[in-house]
Amino acid sequence: MNLSGSRILITGASGGIGRALCLLLAQKGARLLLADRACEAADQLLADVRAQGCQADLFHADLLQPDTPEQLAGQALQAAGGVDVLINLAGIMSFTLFQNETTDSIERLWRVNVIAPMRLTRALLPQMLARNSGRIVNVGSVFGSIGFACFANYSANKFGIRGFSQALRRELDGSGVGVTYVAPRYTKTPINAGAVSQMATELKMNMDEPELVAANIVRAIEQDKKEHYIGFPECLFVRINAVLPGLVDGATKQQNEQMKAFARNA
Repeated sequence: MNLSGSRILITGASGGIGRALCLLLAQKGARLLLADRACEAADQLLADVRAQGCQADLFHADLLQPDTPEQLAGQALQAAGGVDVLINLAGIMSFTLFQNETTDSIERLWRVNVIAPMRLTRALLPQMLARNSGRIVNVGSVFGSIGFACFANYSANKFGIRGFSQALRRELDGSGVGVTYVAPRYTKTPINAGAVSQMATELKMNMDEPELVAANIVRAIEQDKKEHYIGFPECLFVRINAVLPGLVDGATKQQNEQMKAFARNA
């Protein structure tokens, strides 16, 4: 897919991966429709991409609010006359023992990580189908293929968005509208701050910079990929877990105990 001139709506635009991704898309000549909560970082991002000569609009969107996905879709369509690529990037994290997970946290993660992307996709899909072209890009996680201790809520979300991506891709086959699922591993962003960051450092987890993840997302879109997993050996573990989950149970047992120790003190 040629990104030059493409109208791209991206949620979570001013986050760690989002900012790097938007700057890269601006360099590619894309028409950007930035969506994020009202914050200084979002305003600064808009100024920065416009400084590169990029045509861009910013929409303040709180995905926790019930009507936001449909409202955002309407604003984007009105501003650009259509959306060629939707990148569902916005997400929130929860790192805790599941017995300590609150009802509010469970519902917040599902609303932002799964329900909002599905509703936003549904709102934008008709105009893509009418043109017989477009692409839905869902950014998940390696945690959407391998469930880890203390990430039960988050992993369930990411398993959900991966399943949605796979099912929708098969449903849209032959329509001209593609679906890309991208699964990063641990990335150095504000969402992974605090106890998660301390745990990842102590366990010597592989960590990627946001710029590397952004470059992988862009490459996956340009190459019309169906799925793209970032990082080795994580991508290998994904395949093993799919066919021999018992091996992964044993391989992660010690690590899971260490993760639980961090979660208890989080």
